Amino acid sequence: MVIYKLLLKAAVLGALLGLYHMHLAQANDSITKPGCRSSCGNLSIPYPFGLSDSDPHCRINSSSFTVNCDYSAKPPVAYFWNQSRNIEILDISVEDHEVRINSLIGRDCYNSSGFDDSSSNYPWLQLVEFPFSSTRNKFTAIGCDTVAVFGHQDGKFSCGCVSSCSNVPDGSNESCTNNGCCETSIPRNTFNYMISITSFSNHFDVLSFNPCSYAFVAEIGSYNFSVSDLKQLKFNSTPVVLDWAVGKQTCEEAKKNSMSYMCTKNTNCINAENGHGYKCTCSEGYQGNPYLENSCHDIDECANPEMNQCEKICHNVIGSYTCSCPNGYHGDGKKGGGIGQGCTINPSRPSHLMEILVGVAGAIIVLLFSIGFLYLGHKKMKLIKLKEQYFKQNGGLLLQQQLDEPDKTTKATKIFSAEELEKATDNFHESRIVGRGGYGTVYKGLLPNDTVVAIKKSKLVDRSQIDQFINEVIVLSQINHRNVVKLLGCCLETEVPLLVYEFINNGTLFDHIHDPKNSSKLSWKTRLRIASETAGVLSYLHSAASIPIIHRDVKSANILLDANYIVKVSDFGASKLIPLDQTQLFTLVQGTWGYLDPEYLHTSQLTEKSDVYSFGVVLVELLTGKKALSFDRSEEERSLAMYFLSSLKNDKLFQIVEEVIANEGINEQVREVANLAKRCLTIKAEERPTMREVAIELERLRAMANHSGVSSTNVNQEEMVHLPREKTDAYMDTSGIMNAGYTNSMEDHIMPELSGGR
Repeated sequence: MVIYKLLLKAAVLGALLGLYHMHLAQANDSITKPGCRSSCGNLSIPYPFGLSDSDPHCRINSSSFTVNCDYSAKPPVAYFWNQSRNIEILDISVEDHEVRINSLIGRDCYNSSGFDDSSSNYPWLQLVEFPFSSTRNKFTAIGCDTVAVFGHQDGKFSCGCVSSCSNVPDGSNESCTNNGCCETSIPRNTFNYMISITSFSNHFDVLSFNPCSYAFVAEIGSYNFSVSDLKQLKFNSTPVVLDWAVGKQTCEEAKKNSMSYMCTKNTNCINAENGHGYKCTCSEGYQGNPYLENSCHDIDECANPEMNQCEKICHNVIGSYTCSCPNGYHGDGKKGGGIGQGCTINPSRPSHLMEILVGVAGAIIVLLFSIGFLYLGHKKMKLIKLKEQYFKQNGGLLLQQQLDEPDKTTKATKIFSAEELEKATDNFHESRIVGRGGYGTVYKGLLPNDTVVAIKKSKLVDRSQIDQFINEVIVLSQINHRNVVKLLGCCLETEVPLLVYEFINNGTLFDHIHDPKNSSKLSWKTRLRIASETAGVLSYLHSAASIPIIHRDVKSANILLDANYIVKVSDFGASKLIPLDQTQLFTLVQGTWGYLDPEYLHTSQLTEKSDVYSFGVVLVELLTGKKALSFDRSEEERSLAMYFLSSLKNDKLFQIVEEVIANEGINEQVREVANLAKRCLTIKAEERPTMREVAIELERLRAMANHSGVSSTNVNQEEMVHLPREKTDAYMDTSGIMNAGYTNSMEDHIMPELSGGR
């Protein structure tokens, strides 16, 4: 009887201990705080997110982490709330720090009468703290007469693509490439967007099989293009992935304020790569919600054979596990069966076996050292051969031959070694980055002679353009014009050429015009001088260079200013050399929305007058202080060129002229510059003036402005060198950068990354 009672007590105690451990496991696996609801319908809602109708301690103090649950739906549906609409939440992941939401599709529809307003829709989405994932999403456009733009609502960026086809595409190849469908990447740090869709000819030629254009942001892999989608897209929304993090500080900054730091015990802190703030993750060997106290608990790797490498006995330890062998066996207990692994039976003569093992181990150690030395030597030789291979395929031999010719004036152009530029940039350390573009990164470097330089490291290179690249380096390095960023040299020992330029540190004309703090410093005389110096550079490129050059991406973001506000034209990455027997070229359309010549856009015929149109937009920017393209403005004011021409026609010029100019009392000069800009913006290229005529007119207006006796910067002070055909007063580089003036001359893409407009 006594034994029975003892057994009964032991059973009860075991059951209670089992329930206790089960309770601990459930607590450890909880995704939210005690007493807080953790779901809305089929959606799990982990802390730091929480329902709006729960206690405030169930979520962090931020509206972006508040989830609204619509209980009237069956099953209930979860939403984010912002100023415009409810945003449906599909999934929230603490492990990946991602949120999937539903996003609407843009439509631009037409019928036999023209634009169909009732069927068209141009969605926008604005978020406060969560950026769109640049690696998990794509911007896609569908249609055979379609220009789609994905733009920041504040006009900070825009990107897009063009899709065109005259007949129903072949359904055997339903990929989203030149087949009635196009797509492009989403930039980092994008918190809101507006989708804009336009048409070249109102779908007139393709109306029978493609009445609408569509554009949307979607998670990669969630949409597969089908030719039948051209007739009608059968869904209204797509899943989009957002990245999320907590706070607005880095890990180091947040740790200093222990009261607000959210990473708990057994966690790691990682700075957000997209957006701002930091992310908490459970340490290796732990799992749970890293934002909940004591939630990251040890993983029992021994309970799952796939999580350990033990052959016989597995022992779980905090944060890891160990392996051992049973009695009668030896080894480290791991699978594999090699020396020092697995479990093998103990031999009867252990001392003799030990001698053998020691001998074998010594031989292996000597062999490994020998292999190591041979490997390092082979690796060094392979690196030397790889550099030689890159040097040859990047045109190094041709460039060296050109530089060594005694009649060349390119001695100032230097071929740098890879080691020199690595040393100048601390091995291309992130702290040296001064700008990022769609096609490369620019680093600030310091040469041994204390010269500060900008070093462009491109992402991609077209091997078929190497000869043209070398030719441009040779020709452009001979030009020495004080108003062009100077090319100092290049490095050809890497997979893509590295280009070295003089460093300009006073920002771009775009920064000075559109920053209220800077724009007030730009007087009328300074603006007129900047316009005149820029026109002088373009006039030289078109008329005086030994081989005429079309810049092809004239915009305020590509006009740098030095400390004295002297113009330094940059970004010749899209430039084209024009053979002397030609006046126009057929090319893939490249440029920046808002500055792009409409005739060039529709015909793909590139002429010098394309630069004239773009320069006209820059003139209007200088007059009005407004951006070339902005989604903040109404539809009729969105394009600055069209808005300016409309205002000029309706005699409302001084209603849009910037206040700092209007207050100077130079209305007649402003009116003359405005009329010059109007001529530059003429739709027909043949009716526009040449850049030489524009430069002469601006110089005349400068002389009038300086008639009072106050002189401005003399743009005619030039350093002279000889080109192969004639005297010249200009030098220019082969590339520029987004936001700092340097990009790669070998890049030639349709619709590049668009800065400051579409």
